[in-house]
Amino acid sequence: MLKNYLTVAWRNLIKDRRFAFLNLIGLSTGLACALLIYVWVQDELSIDKFHKKDATLFQVLENRVQASGIWTAKSSPVPMPEALKKDMPEVEYAAYISPLRASTLSVKDDDGIRTKGKYADKDFFNMFSYDLIEGNPDQVLADPTSIVLSDVMATKLFGSSKNMVGKTVDHQHQQKFVVSGVFKAPDQHSSEQFDFVLPVRALDMIKQNANNWDNTGYYTFITLKPGTNVDKFNAKIANYIKVKTNSEITYRTPFIQRYSENYLYGRYENGIQVGGRIDYVRLFSIIAIFILVIACINFMNLSTAKASGRAKEVGIKKAMGAGRGALILQYLGESMLMAFASLLLAILMVILFLPVFNNITGKQLSLYHFDKTLILAGLGITLFTGLVAGSYPAFHLSGFKPAAVLKGKINGSAGELLIRKGLVVFQFSLSIILIVAVLVVYRQISFIQTKNLGYDRDHIVTFPREGKLSQYEVSERFLAEVKEIPGVTTASGMGHGLTGHSSGTSDVIWPGKDLKDATEFEVVPVNYDLLKTLDIKIKEGRDFSRDFGADSSMLIFNEAAVKFMGMKDPIGKQVKLWGDNMRIGGVVKDFHFESLHEEVKPLFFQLAPQDANRFMIKIQTGREKAVIARLQELYLQMNPGFSFEYKFLDERYQTLYAAENQISQLSKYFAGLAILISCLGLFGLAAFTAQRRNKEIGIRKVLGATVSTIVMMLSKDFLRLVLIAMLIGFPVAWWATSQWLKGFVYSIHIDAGVFLIAGISIILLTFLTISFQSVKAALANPVKSLKSE
Repeated sequence: MLKNYLTVAWRNLIKDRRFAFLNLIGLSTGLACALLIYVWVQDELSIDKFHKKDATLFQVLENRVQASGIWTAKSSPVPMPEALKKDMPEVEYAAYISPLRASTLSVKDDDGIRTKGKYADKDFFNMFSYDLIEGNPDQVLADPTSIVLSDVMATKLFGSSKNMVGKTVDHQHQQKFVVSGVFKAPDQHSSEQFDFVLPVRALDMIKQNANNWDNTGYYTFITLKPGTNVDKFNAKIANYIKVKTNSEITYRTPFIQRYSENYLYGRYENGIQVGGRIDYVRLFSIIAIFILVIACINFMNLSTAKASGRAKEVGIKKAMGAGRGALILQYLGESMLMAFASLLLAILMVILFLPVFNNITGKQLSLYHFDKTLILAGLGITLFTGLVAGSYPAFHLSGFKPAAVLKGKINGSAGELLIRKGLVVFQFSLSIILIVAVLVVYRQISFIQTKNLGYDRDHIVTFPREGKLSQYEVSERFLAEVKEIPGVTTASGMGHGLTGHSSGTSDVIWPGKDLKDATEFEVVPVNYDLLKTLDIKIKEGRDFSRDFGADSSMLIFNEAAVKFMGMKDPIGKQVKLWGDNMRIGGVVKDFHFESLHEEVKPLFFQLAPQDANRFMIKIQTGREKAVIARLQELYLQMNPGFSFEYKFLDERYQTLYAAENQISQLSKYFAGLAILISCLGLFGLAAFTAQRRNKEIGIRKVLGATVSTIVMMLSKDFLRLVLIAMLIGFPVAWWATSQWLKGFVYSIHIDAGVFLIAGISIILLTFLTISFQSVKAALANPVKSLKSE
């Protein structure tokens, strides 16, 4: 019996191979998209979850009251870890850890490897699950002269990662450290990739500020003892800084956030957690559902449409003695066979396209991520789709009376047609939402890339001052020689990367300031000619100049700072910075030194060449290659043992929007596939409609109907459905994209053009999809269709 069912199913597929192909391709493409997105989502959700103490590992953050609202900072005061460990019995471990830092490690004086590492307290390896291959987690960071290497870095330096303890490594060619342990390099599920850890207490800054609750250059992490109530702990430490400083600092409220949540839930507005990368995880989860629903609707529509043409087959089988149960089993089996064939093809598609997908997402996803949940979800979706798509022929057609069917008295019901049209409207509504979303995302990314930031980021090479170049005299000599290189327009330095908050202070005092206000000003140390190099426009006053001897006591503020201070005619007015008298010598127009997610904040430039730790060199257009080669030669000559690693400033700027750029690319691909799947279904339905109305078309042609008349007759019903889908999809798309744009302080306006482009695109695609079948039917010889009557 089973063999007979399979034979009949195969014959039906071969007989209607065009519909079988459309069904197979449509559903398998939808399943493949959903599987790829699922793997990506699972990978995003697993970032930083590998730590054994994940449930009790937290970072201490601060809500700082500013004039414009509450700013949530990740940094903490130097004494925080030790104080929490001493005062709070709920704390198991506490550690002070630096942000990732690029440094050069070497075992020879004339060689070095540039990599990223961090400074950390002695309990770092007790808190974080970076597995130690060699060394004791209690001891590896106890000695301030020790260093812990990753196995990858140990192999690069020594050719092996075994028996490393006791070997010596140079850090920045300035200080020797003894290897005390080796850890396994973080894998892709770690949000931070680093190759060494140094003891944080070896830093002079930490020693000097051991009791300073106002210095916040590093991060504090803690692990709580099992059973600790996080909400109660946050309430307990809310006034902790105020208590420890005897009410000197009242505008800072510390609280803790689970460490593994920082990757996905890292965005705060006015002191409240409002999202982060989790927004994109949700977005693509919705897109996966959209695509899968569209594919399933196609599958069900085409399956049920073709089933209505098998009524006579049902009548004959029932007349020959076939029972209803046997017919139900046959039709469900055929549908299930097609659905599971689609699943197998989808898995093959995933295998083929996974490398391309990895290239777009910047991940290293593999089929290893296909866990039990994914397998069960895939099987469940396939089973559900097959059952629903096969339910109409199985339960509806199998109930027909054979005599009525064979006499031709069975016609398609109005309800069946209404449901089919409703499903077409629904799937095209989803497609329209995706088209509008892609257009809005594309326009916002283009806006980000082309917006005038208030400075010139093109053709500017930037790289850090380190090694011998960190010495003021050497760096000045280096800059002087750089300016002599043909093709170099200007050269300078600054202590800021222009890609986010770097350093701030609330210790700016001006006449009339509310001394309770603790709004932070961004501090930007610069060398001479920095404003000229970046083409930052001076609104009032002047730039720093060697022609004036007293510029060390001069500050240049941006417009936002002057506005915040409420100053009119600020040039020449006195302010105090860290207790020293300073004068305002210039005001620059506002420029964006953070992402467009943030508003421009108060900022000042201070002439401090010794603290301008990053070179900024502007190159003439078209001469980049020759200039960079000469820069590298000069750099290696004056700074032996260090590698010359540079970036263009516009490249650094793009890193601010890496997530948005990935989302933009992925959205285009998935939206295109969703539209393709919809059009495949529409193509099949158009073919089915033309086939069913074959004799009607023949009669109309005999009576004088033109080709264009017949094409419009067959097309208008589908176009009407698309127009209804537009009326439903446009409002939903507008709301969804408006919510996304709220995450940017500076964003595009969603105008009618977006909807006009989307509407025209979907109408053209629909018409092109159905016109082939319509024209083919209209051009067919009516004699053939009428002779078969």
